[in-house]
Amino acid sequence: MMEQLNDNLTTLQTLCAEQAIEIDSLTIKQLVHYSECLEKWNKKINLISRKEDAPLIIKHIFHSLLITLYHSFKKGEQVLDLGTGGGLPGIPLAIAFPQSHFLLVDATGKKITACKEMIKELGINNAIAKHTRVEELRGVAFDTVLSRQVTSLDKLCAYSGRLLKPKGILICLKGGNLEAEIAKALDLGKVHNGFPSKIEQHPIHTISPFFSEKQIVIAYR
Repeated sequence: MMEQLNDNLTTLQTLCAEQAIEIDSLTIKQLVHYSECLEKWNKKINLISRKEDAPLIIKHIFHSLLITLYHSFKKGEQVLDLGTGGGLPGIPLAIAFPQSHFLLVDATGKKITACKEMIKELGINNAIAKHTRVEELRGVAFDTVLSRQVTSLDKLCAYSGRLLKPKGILICLKGGNLEAEIAKALDLGKVHNGFPSKIEQHPIHTISPFFSEKQIVIAYR
């Protein structure tokens, strides 16, 4: 157990340093602690695939942190993690950016129960997990919406458009060929209050072979 802990710490430290992601040692330790919590809960509830082709610390934790290569979370920023599952990417980013505020939502109650328990165990004060469907969110507005491979991009844009502030953005971790999804989302944007008016793609396959065909997709008003 201790050997795995040290391996995960070293791996995450090395990967973050290679990408110039500035995270202090205490935050690295908390991220590794989260990976342990996620692994433990995954044995009870199916939060992530149990047949992983990559270490959890890389495929899930480091993958979430790669968002910071294209977006800097600011003090007071209101962030929604849509379809959070086991807290991804919301929990790693909440750990890394304690001055931003994260709301994690999922329609599956068991997953939110796990998220709540992990947030409590990790002592995270800037994240809340809520059992709800995104369609039921009312009276709230976010600077940023996050999503990790939940549904098609056009649907994510439709969900996010009404929840984003005027200059808000949607950031997705997705895989595969997205040309058709992007075209459809942009077409729908013409009739959905102009969101999205622009979509950027940032392939991350060069960072690690484990991210083959993976991209960070950002939709703007």
